[in-house]
Amino acid sequence: MGRREEMVKLAESMMVEKERIRNIGIVAHIDHGKTTMTDSLIAAAGLMSEELAGKQLLMDSYDLEQERGITIESANISIVYEQGGQKYLINIIDTPGHVDFGGDVIRAMRAVDGVIVLVDAVEGVMPQTETVIRQALKENCKPVLFVNKVDRLVNELKVDEKEMQEKLMKAIAKVNMLIKKNSPQQFKDKWIARVEDGSVVFGSALYKWAVSLPRMKETGISFKEVYEYCKQGKQDELSKKSPLNKAILEMVVNHLPNPAEAQKYRIPEIWKGDLESAAGKGMIECDEKAPLMMMVTDVRVDPHAGEIATGRVYGGTVTKGMKVKLVNSRRDVNIQQVALYMGPERVNIERVTAGNIVAIVGTKDVFAGETVSSEDNEPFESFKSSAEPVITVSIEAKKTADLPKLIDVINQITKEDPNIVASINQDTGEHLLSGMGELHLDVTRHRIEVDHKVPIQVGQPIVVYHETTRKESPSYWGKSPNKHNQFKIRVEPMPKEVAEKLAEADLDGKIRKKDVDKMAKLEECGIASEDAKNTWWVHNKCIMVNDTRGIQALQEIRELVCQAFVDAMDAGPLAKEKCYGLIVRFEDCKLHEDAIHRGPAQVLPAVTRTVYACMLSADPVLLEPRQKMFINVPQDYMGAVSRELNQRRATISEIKTEGDSTIIIAIAPVKELIGFSSAIRSATQGRAIWTAEFFDYQPLPEQMQKEVIAEVRKRKGLDPEPKSAEYFLS
Repeated sequence: MGRREEMVKLAESMMVEKERIRNIGIVAHIDHGKTTMTDSLIAAAGLMSEELAGKQLLMDSYDLEQERGITIESANISIVYEQGGQKYLINIIDTPGHVDFGGDVIRAMRAVDGVIVLVDAVEGVMPQTETVIRQALKENCKPVLFVNKVDRLVNELKVDEKEMQEKLMKAIAKVNMLIKKNSPQQFKDKWIARVEDGSVVFGSALYKWAVSLPRMKETGISFKEVYEYCKQGKQDELSKKSPLNKAILEMVVNHLPNPAEAQKYRIPEIWKGDLESAAGKGMIECDEKAPLMMMVTDVRVDPHAGEIATGRVYGGTVTKGMKVKLVNSRRDVNIQQVALYMGPERVNIERVTAGNIVAIVGTKDVFAGETVSSEDNEPFESFKSSAEPVITVSIEAKKTADLPKLIDVINQITKEDPNIVASINQDTGEHLLSGMGELHLDVTRHRIEVDHKVPIQVGQPIVVYHETTRKESPSYWGKSPNKHNQFKIRVEPMPKEVAEKLAEADLDGKIRKKDVDKMAKLEECGIASEDAKNTWWVHNKCIMVNDTRGIQALQEIRELVCQAFVDAMDAGPLAKEKCYGLIVRFEDCKLHEDAIHRGPAQVLPAVTRTVYACMLSADPVLLEPRQKMFINVPQDYMGAVSRELNQRRATISEIKTEGDSTIIIAIAPVKELIGFSSAIRSATQGRAIWTAEFFDYQPLPEQMQKEVIAEVRKRKGLDPEPKSAEYFLS
């Protein structure tokens, strides 16, 4: 029996030992060493040689990951580690660090209970570090800290021992500030990373050594010796005396919670069903005999096995051949295979119990976020994220014969990556793909052309704008096409901070009288109490409020009014872009007494057109997405970078110097960043490393509004000039 099969057998036998299971994510900014560190943990379990650890990057199995040297997809592996005579099953998810693949990180957080946050000792806490800490804490995942690349402080920045310790303490203080600020109330002080208890480890993933205070006491190695080993180039010796895997895995076992412990406080946050029910109690107790409750966090398509859904089992046991319900899709399916992921390979087993991560085959047309259960139950809450696509490209098959295959491939990709949004331009028939950035779309193009072998033509990137108003509109009466029904509507802009909180709250869809928790969420976002109680629908961070009184037959048209609101919010009157941050007030209506005269053909156009008229008379404006950029560049090229940014309507908010390199933080419109990669490469002779993350939507400069609106409208096959409010009321 090979080591891998042996490990799987061992993992299978340990799944019921809940106190000795740890489900962990490895999270960090891009290039801070996640996959390199994970290699050492895999080597500790005997699944790869110590020599290859840090070089093989086992978890980056996708060819594009190896080619570009970055993690693009989350990868799972289960290892068994022995400490103090006890064996522990550690389920690891290595996540991407590039902001374009942040959706993968968000989904992985739902499957784990704790995370190792990596911070580069030289670069310190970077933007994506902040983002992943926030995401982990939103999901109630406990963080511990690994300060990586300590050797760089000594060998590149040439700091002395005292400065080295100061730099390390500064990084820890910054991480703790973020933990305190974003932790759930009951864990604000409990979850901060402390050097003295070993929840902070220092080391070098590349050279495979690490120290923590408990390890220092055991090995007798002090910071002074660490400094000397690095300075004298004896890191190999240091790695033998204080190996990385021992320090990290000891921290994981001692400081990250087991599933039985974590589910007690995580379940009430991620599942809104009855906690006293059999399923609720089963999840709180992490009971393998309870009804099955599993949430799918990732979907991959295997050319041989079909769709493979990976997820966390919170209650019950999933077994091969079992019949289960897909709660959100309201379908019954049979599970054909149950498996564990061991890095790039999937190994079939018989069953997986509560508190573990599993891969299942047989759930056709499943999606990330689906709830799998053995009986009808409340679904899990959706992923806590406000990330949305900001850039779009049009694609078409080079050969007409490939069109059906292209449609299948796009469907498959949107299942695997829910952050890719596909649509069809009704006027031109082109397929539009929207993603989180240029790299995200470039990787998607590679998947279509190389992985699925469909040659495509890719259009120029298009920016996703939003529409809103700057003023409150008058109240307008709109008539239905048959003139028998009238609707009185008013539109007002939402304060910016309310819209931002609404985006974070992740509310969308219908709100019924019994949805008290959703109304409470609206109030928490800053919506007035009366408006929250009367909200009918939330869509695109906009709300539909019912202000009517005593209208007969109101309930009969409610769904239609809401559908018309959704249609209007999905394609605004300025340029058919999504609307953002609006309160649409349904104030009154006069309805024909005969239901046949107030059907969809009458209500839908009347309400949508009246909303348009209100928006157009309330100082409508186009909002453009902006990204926050972090550019790391040698000081000699700082001027070249500043010039490049100034040409792109960017505002530089901060410049920091670390050794001989400079970090420039700037905010720039996404439109201006198209083609920035190649421009910055040539301006700095390839020496700049940069990342960008979504920052906000901001009104386009006044002088650009008309021109951009005309440009977007022409692209969509519309007249260049938007219609007037009167046009929609006539």
